[in-house]
Amino acid sequence: MSAPISPTACLAKALSRTGTTAVLTAAALAGSLLAPGMAPPANAAAVAMEALHVAAAKRGSPYQYGATGPYRFDCSGLTLYAFRQAGRRLPRTAAEQYDGTRHIPASSRAPGDLVFFHYGDDVYHVGVYAGDDEIWHAPHTGARVRLEHIWTRSVWYGRVS
Repeated sequence: MSAPISPTACLAKALSRTGTTAVLTAAALAGSLLAPGMAPPANAAAVAMEALHVAAAKRGSPYQYGATGPYRFDCSGLTLYAFRQAGRRLPRTAAEQYDGTRHIPASSRAPGDLVFFHYGDDVYHVGVYAGDDEIWHAPHTGARVRLEHIWTRSVWYGRVS
C-alpha cells in the first residue's frame, strides 16, 4: 500500500500533466459537484486564458471587415468571438470594448487582457495580450490572424471581468 499524496503534491502533479486551464476547469466542476446548485463564480483569469487559447487557435484565419467568426474575423470580431467562447460577452467594436473593460496599467497586464491601440482618444484596433509584448490579432485586409509584437507605445490595456 502506498503512502497518501498531499493535496499540494497532487495539484502540482496535475498542473504539470494537464496545464493550468484544465486544472482550473476541473476544480470548478468538482466544486459544483460537491455543492450541487452552488456554481462557483467564474475566475476572470481562467476566462482570460481560455479566450487567449481560442484566439490563438484561430491562427491563419483570414481578416474580413465586420466578421465575427468562426472562420473570418476583423480585430474586434476576434476578441468578441474569443471571449464569447470563454463565456463572456463583449460589445462589437474596439472602442466599445475599451469602454466595456476595466482599464489597467501596463505594469498590471497579463495574458488574456485586451490591448487597445489608439490615436489620441480614438481606439482603432484591439488584440488579445499573449505575454512578452505580443498579441493575437486580426490585423488588416489581406492578412490573417497572427501573433505579433506590439509595434507602438500608443496602447491601453483592459481586463474583461
